[in-house]
Amino acid sequence: MHHQQPHPATAAPSTPVGASPISDACQPKRGKKRGSYNCGRCGLPKKGHSCYAPGTTTPTDPKPLAIVAPSPLSAVRASSPPRQPHSQLRRALSFDDIDVGDSPESDDDEYMVPELESDLGSGRLTATCLWEVLRRLPPTALLSVAKVCKGWRDTARRFWRAAEELRLRVPAKAQVGFVGSVLQKCPGLVRLSLRMESDVDATMLACIAFSCPNLEFMEIFTSDTSINRITGDELGRFVADKRCLTSLKMEGCSNLGGFILCSSSLSNLWLSDLHSLSKMVFNCPNLKEISLDFSRLENDSTDLTAMVDGLGRSCPRLQNIHIASVRLSHTVVLALTAANLRGLRMLSLVLGSEITDASVAAIATSYSNLELLDLSGSSISDSGIGMICNVFTETLSRLLLALCPNISSSGIQFATAQLPILELMDCGMTICDPSSPIPTPEESNDYEFQKTPNGKLHHIYQKLIIKHGRLKKLSLWGCSGLDALYLNCPELNDLNLNSCSNLHPERLLLQCPNLESVHASGCQDVLVETIQNQVCREFAAVENHFPCKRLADGSKRVRVPLCVSQQPSDDDKKGGRVQKRLCTVILD
Repeated sequence: MHHQQPHPATAAPSTPVGASPISDACQPKRGKKRGSYNCGRCGLPKKGHSCYAPGTTTPTDPKPLAIVAPSPLSAVRASSPPRQPHSQLRRALSFDDIDVGDSPESDDDEYMVPELESDLGSGRLTATCLWEVLRRLPPTALLSVAKVCKGWRDTARRFWRAAEELRLRVPAKAQVGFVGSVLQKCPGLVRLSLRMESDVDATMLACIAFSCPNLEFMEIFTSDTSINRITGDELGRFVADKRCLTSLKMEGCSNLGGFILCSSSLSNLWLSDLHSLSKMVFNCPNLKEISLDFSRLENDSTDLTAMVDGLGRSCPRLQNIHIASVRLSHTVVLALTAANLRGLRMLSLVLGSEITDASVAAIATSYSNLELLDLSGSSISDSGIGMICNVFTETLSRLLLALCPNISSSGIQFATAQLPILELMDCGMTICDPSSPIPTPEESNDYEFQKTPNGKLHHIYQKLIIKHGRLKKLSLWGCSGLDALYLNCPELNDLNLNSCSNLHPERLLLQCPNLESVHASGCQDVLVETIQNQVCREFAAVENHFPCKRLADGSKRVRVPLCVSQQPSDDDKKGGRVQKRLCTVILD
């Protein structure tokens, strides 16, 4: 039975856009062999037709079909194939006219690594060079350069996606949408640092949690104009949801009220500006470092004893503890020693005016392997320093005893003599003249000087003699009761003498060949000049001299710069002198 074949014009709707002429050749022909009345490239009638479809398209080249979006007319008119406008064809074939959002999702992986051999733009700038330029720009500049051209926009997009660390300053008038738009560009972000000049609330935490699923390190700094409105419950939910988070640092936590932190991955926790916390529960078995900085207000009602007792039970792997609070007392120290934290290596209990020599004895009994001990602002005396030297002789490398009015120069000298591996020592505001003004807040590191009830008055003018082979940093800021200083420390590179107003210039001797910086703000002009003369004299004594050579006729000796003759001079060979780094005297 002979079936009637449909006319080619009626069979055209089944032909895909951009199909090859081979598909038309397979159709059976009727009548005379005049060929088809339809276009062999797009399938439309030839009468009055101007075809814009490419004539070299083959069935094995799917690129135009993969990029060009189907026309809206295809859903309405099914009887005839849609006619694609000229603009869409140019968009499909022109690389510079494609928007970022028009690229297929399957090509996301290729943007993670830059194309090293490709050229971008009319300037023939390679992607490698552009990548090196963009990696040195701040986030706001990256948003701007993406508007230059398509090549720059693609490179900036790859850079955002490959970023693992982001440091962002949020302006005062910026909304949470600004942060969200930036974070969405970085799906692989691991480390995030925000410096907030606007207020912080739970919406910001939710935005971070949604945009950064693999976040491991987060820090939020606040300015004087911003307020941290995050509550303890909101912070607890954020920590519990971020199972990859290992480090959390946050400032301005005055509105927490109380919190319960539960995390098996959190290892570092820093919270500052805490005030009157009703409850503090740390269920973090892998926590290794904790820093809690409380406000200086006297009406702080936080129960530090209960907090320290809970730390010992729920955080057995703690190695570093820093607590700054005016409510620190001997009772808190006893609770800390009862926690039996065997891995504790660094202990900092700052501004505890009720911490005495008995507290030092308890610390020395329970934790004999400390590498850092900070008891700044306490009421310990020279007897407490003696206990420290007897117990931590082989382990202690950093000792900070600033703002301790009961310590004299004899105790400082004894500590430097009995601690052979000591590298850093801070004795600021220990040897003080009661008649001298208190240093500025910048010099005192925002600590308030507190007079202890059992404080005793030492002799105003004291001398300090320190001879140590490994000491690298020494801080004596605010020691207005010091009038004589003799230092013989070959490894010392940083010396702080700020506000040492009574130090006599003729009683200063610095035998420190590796000294790099001396802080002398607030000192007398004569003392500053003496410091400069001593450090410059040492530099002039050991600097290399230019070698001398005679002219060709032997009539005159001239000096040859080191850039011309790199050979050491005869004087240097005889004396064995070594080049010394120049020391800087800082007066700001």
